[in-house]
Amino acid sequence: MPFRIATFLIASIAAGVCASVLLGRDFWWMGAWLGGLLWLGLDAWRAQQVLKALRNDATGLPTRGTGVWGELSERIRKLLRNREQQTRQAEDRLQEFLAAIQASPNGVVLLDAQGRIEWCNQTAAGQFGIDAERDLLQHLANLVRDPAFVAYLASWNYSRDVLIDASPQRGGQRGHPVRLSVQVHPYAGNRRMLLTRDITSLEQAEAMRRDFVANVSHEIRTPLTVLAGFVETMQNLPLDADERVRYLALMGQQSQRMETLVNDLLTLSKLEGSAAPSALQWNRARTLLVQCENEARGLSERLAPQQGHRLSFLVEADVEIAGAATELQSAMSNLLSNAIRYTPPGGEVAASWRLMPDGRAEYAVRDSGPGIAAEHIPRLTERFYRIDRSRSRETGGTGLGLAIVKHVAQRHGAELRIESTLGKGSRFALLFPLSRVREARAALGA
Repeated sequence: MPFRIATFLIASIAAGVCASVLLGRDFWWMGAWLGGLLWLGLDAWRAQQVLKALRNDATGLPTRGTGVWGELSERIRKLLRNREQQTRQAEDRLQEFLAAIQASPNGVVLLDAQGRIEWCNQTAAGQFGIDAERDLLQHLANLVRDPAFVAYLASWNYSRDVLIDASPQRGGQRGHPVRLSVQVHPYAGNRRMLLTRDITSLEQAEAMRRDFVANVSHEIRTPLTVLAGFVETMQNLPLDADERVRYLALMGQQSQRMETLVNDLLTLSKLEGSAAPSALQWNRARTLLVQCENEARGLSERLAPQQGHRLSFLVEADVEIAGAATELQSAMSNLLSNAIRYTPPGGEVAASWRLMPDGRAEYAVRDSGPGIAAEHIPRLTERFYRIDRSRSRETGGTGLGLAIVKHVAQRHGAELRIESTLGKGSRFALLFPLSRVREARAALGA
């Protein structure tokens, strides 16, 4: 301000001097007034330029110059630069926040006070079968017609979640129905945020747990009932020596069946809860097969003491397999015991190790049993799944053998292959990856 006053005085004095020289000494005051008016006009013009630039979003503000208007322009420009920088930073943070929500495995939908979609991520769009851009500002209740969801959204009681089915398109892509847990959280007045979560796997796990408990209870209850009946018979009826021996033998079979079941359950629990097997522990395939052979011959003699089975064991390639010896032994024995149990007396069961052309190793068990219908093959590795329950109980099977084989295969990176034809027998094979196979002679020479 002092600068403007000084400039104004200097301009007035200069104009007065010029007027006194041109018009005479008596007219010096006219020059002073004219100088002041000119200065005020120039100052008003500069102010008008600044205001015009501000009305046009300050894009045409004059560069810094002399005078108060130049200083004012520069300070406005500096404030605007700071504001633009803060705006860009806020936009960047918003985009990062939206990108994080977009990457979330859970669905997020923002609704306005009228229940219209303000924003949603792609997860929610896929689950509800809506378009994240096209359906903006559409009422969500008009797009998701599930009665339970519509009633929940309109109730304004969001203390719990609601379970609904995902859109048919979403379920069709995955091959099975998708279950969603949806919960609403009000915010900023009457706005609402929807959070969705895919709970399909949780419900399936819960169903599997219920089935598992029911199956275990059933499998244990049957031999317990038999044992209790025999015990009651021996307590209440006079039995001769032969009858007592027969009853005790039957009780021993049921006890053995329960013990086998418990051991298989413990094996499964250990497989599911332990760390992955080491790839540095090598086991010779020939040694594993010898142990399986001893168990197989004993089982065959017990199940078919008169005619037996035609058993053969072949090692085409002397290889070593990396992994846990007890798990590998369990998987190989289960495949052999299943083949013997379901092959009639006199039938053929052959076990072999061989090296594939691509360097992988295969353990295979082939039998001449009744074979398996194609519709049963995909479910054979399910726990307690049996094609013929009566046949399995007669031979002492628990229904857990192939489930154990599947877990061992997965833990060793192997593949379980099942081939079967009704009336022509079956072939079960474990195919081990190249990383877990090496030739035994190379290992011994190293």
